[in-house]
Amino acid sequence: MVSERNQSKQVCVIGAGPSGLVAARELRKEGHSVVVMEQNHDIGGQWLYEPKVEGEEALGKSTFLKVHSSIYDSLRLFSPREIMGFSDFPFVVKKGRDMRRFPGHRELLLYLQDFCEWFGLREMIRFKTRVEYVGMLDSDQVGRDLKWVVKSRDMESEKVVEEVFDAVVVATGHYSKPRLPSIKGMDIWKRKQMHSHIYRDPEPFRKEVVVVVGNSLSGQDISMELVDVAKEIHLSAKSLEISEGLSKVISKHDSLHLHLEIESLHEDGRVVFVDGSWVMADTIIYCTGYSYAFPFLDTKGIVGVDDDRVGPLYEHTFPPSLAPSLSFVGIPRKLIGFPFFESQAIWIAQLLSGKRTLPSFHDMMQSIKDFYHSREVAGVPKHNTHDLANFEYCDKYGENVGFPHLEEWRKELCISAIVKAEVDLEGYRDAWDDVELLQVALQSPHFTQFPRSP
Repeated sequence: MVSERNQSKQVCVIGAGPSGLVAARELRKEGHSVVVMEQNHDIGGQWLYEPKVEGEEALGKSTFLKVHSSIYDSLRLFSPREIMGFSDFPFVVKKGRDMRRFPGHRELLLYLQDFCEWFGLREMIRFKTRVEYVGMLDSDQVGRDLKWVVKSRDMESEKVVEEVFDAVVVATGHYSKPRLPSIKGMDIWKRKQMHSHIYRDPEPFRKEVVVVVGNSLSGQDISMELVDVAKEIHLSAKSLEISEGLSKVISKHDSLHLHLEIESLHEDGRVVFVDGSWVMADTIIYCTGYSYAFPFLDTKGIVGVDDDRVGPLYEHTFPPSLAPSLSFVGIPRKLIGFPFFESQAIWIAQLLSGKRTLPSFHDMMQSIKDFYHSREVAGVPKHNTHDLANFEYCDKYGENVGFPHLEEWRKELCISAIVKAEVDLEGYRDAWDDVELLQVALQSPHFTQFPRSP
């Protein structure tokens, strides 16, 4: 709903990755005073590559992880650059940089730095500032009238600062806190165990027998990279029914083997699979995904994380009893992220200014209940609650603030990349069999209109 009110708020945005940056831009555009708190030395969030992870706990069990980024050195984007980028700032090719359609992670960081500079966002950011506590100033207040206490630590001086804000936007990402399986014997297995969160390059595994748990995108990428250095790679998956692309890779490499899930680990180094087969391994790399974690957030139990379901959140963004003073950007997964983050940011900014209003508490809670029920009926596990994979949902979400629907070419390029990866896992990033579709994309206003001024 649209309202005529126009109020300026003091807003704290936590995180200067893609979602935090676009949130800061939209909040400022709406007239709010914004402070972005970022624990790293630069913007980028997950895309700020950190090569030094020797001191990081291998399984990432500490409350505040020392390393935020899970990017490995050779990582290339899984989607073509044309579908990435915000609605008014396309991810264009620049001479002298990585000009591939599926560039490496460094190129996306440079894009984010370009975005930051173009819109003058850096002046709002406090770097090397870790948020350690966010709580309600007065828990008797709710929603729009609620204020938030934010305690942050300067990572250099160790000084702790306490401030009060009208609103907090949580934009900390969800690819940092390792999600680990529960396997019998994990606690007694004496050899090296690590989550892919701290994997950076294959060299430390030279001539080793490595078990890679999980055949998602990162599990496949890491397995293919290890082929050239490891003695053997044993890829453990939930099913032996795999994509044509992965099957082709396995058939080409005698050192790469596919197994079902692990049944148990043993003190002598054995890894036993559910079919009874086993190997003596040197290292286990868990490519088992990530969990949502907000160790700084104290909402007196109103917002929680239950088996990776963050809730209750209306439209994956607003806790009904605390909205719009508390919001989350970037919770949903398996969608074209940047445009969706942008639509979230616009909605949050306009709600805080009073330009728009949310449905009633009852209606928001009912919507959440209906959504949970629909996921259960569809057989979706709770920990996949926020895995959307739905273009229609993105379009419907954007309608809350008049955000344009995803262009058809963007949807088709996304699907094309997924389909090609299923068939040619090793070569799909360098394939050029969608030239006609690409030409449609490059002739669209998204690319032909120069980005608007800040």
